[in-house]
Amino acid sequence: MPAFAYKAADKTGASRKGIIEASSPAAARALLREQALLPLSVEAAATGREKAFGVTLPSFRRGINARQLATVTRQIATLVGSDIPIEESLRLVATQSEQAAVSTLLLEVRGAILDGRSFATALGAHPKAFPEYYRASVAAGEASGKLPDVLNHLAEFVENRQTNNQKLQLALLYPGLLACVSLGMMVMLMVYVVPDIVKVFVSRGADLPFLTRVLIAVSWFLQNYGLWLLGAIVLAFLLFARWRRVPANRLKMHKFFTERRPIRRFSRQYNAARFAGSLATLVGSAVPLVDALHAAAAVTPNHYVRERALHVAQRVREGISLRAAMTEAEVFPSMLVAIVASGESSGKLAPALDRAATELERELDALVTALVALVEPLVLLVMGGLVLTMVLAILLPIINLNNLVGL
Repeated sequence: MPAFAYKAADKTGASRKGIIEASSPAAARALLREQALLPLSVEAAATGREKAFGVTLPSFRRGINARQLATVTRQIATLVGSDIPIEESLRLVATQSEQAAVSTLLLEVRGAILDGRSFATALGAHPKAFPEYYRASVAAGEASGKLPDVLNHLAEFVENRQTNNQKLQLALLYPGLLACVSLGMMVMLMVYVVPDIVKVFVSRGADLPFLTRVLIAVSWFLQNYGLWLLGAIVLAFLLFARWRRVPANRLKMHKFFTERRPIRRFSRQYNAARFAGSLATLVGSAVPLVDALHAAAAVTPNHYVRERALHVAQRVREGISLRAAMTEAEVFPSMLVAIVASGESSGKLAPALDRAATELERELDALVTALVALVEPLVLLVMGGLVLTMVLAILLPIINLNNLVGL
């Protein structure tokens, strides 16, 4: 059923707005009047395409942020856990949402479910809003009949990821600003200050030190080719982004991160923690192990680790143990494999995986904290070293000139 964005006034004259489902704008106005609301405007809700100068253009506002996704997921999980049908849960959450884009998105998903599609299939029509791991987990939850548990796990996962990302961004904000300001000041000095100082040195006929000659060469290059250099950097970034979008190239890059130091340990810890946490929840929710492995593989950000995790699922389907399959993959920490082995032997795989995920998250937090703590002094040392080099390059000829005058 179509969705309409409305603005209305209630009995007190207060303004109200939201999304309502109706067969037509007239039907939408009638429904609003039944709710004791005076319709002010009723328009078709955005469907992913906007019009500009009479031309239909694709919309770039189809996704929702991590916070909205976590909130919506938790609300749906609560309603579904209270034995409310999924289509009615989506309608209730859409009605309560204050963001029109979120309401429209949920109503579109609801409409697809009413047309006979599964919840996971309906989510698949909106890949920008619902990532692959989200859809895979929902599919596994639907297949096992444990959708509320899976949705609760997804809400926690999205919230934790958002919290960790914000923590990392805030920790790197000061070093990043310091580096940008320092580089900007050095470029300004190179372009506007150094040339004037060079004129003084040349007019005095001073014998310039090597460091000063290098500074003059860099200044000349930035003056004459600085914009070209900036354009080349932007072009290289765009070409890299395009190269990275090719699945085979992205797989090679992710494999490099997984196998090469110094980032290998961090990459494996990060992906193993995501994999183990999701697998623990799915197995604990009575999702079949092979289906749980497929859904947990979709959670891993590294595509090479994801490919190896899917290989683990295939080997388990063939009949070998999970411990043996994970050992063959050669991308999971030995600690995780050992805990999986103990969980399999004791018949308590879900608690063992949960314990492993907790331990991996603890080690990952300690590693991230240590890396972030090293970034700030490293940036200070690098920027300070560059500034010191510039100061020396300028002061050395001045000192030489003073020595010549003294003679």
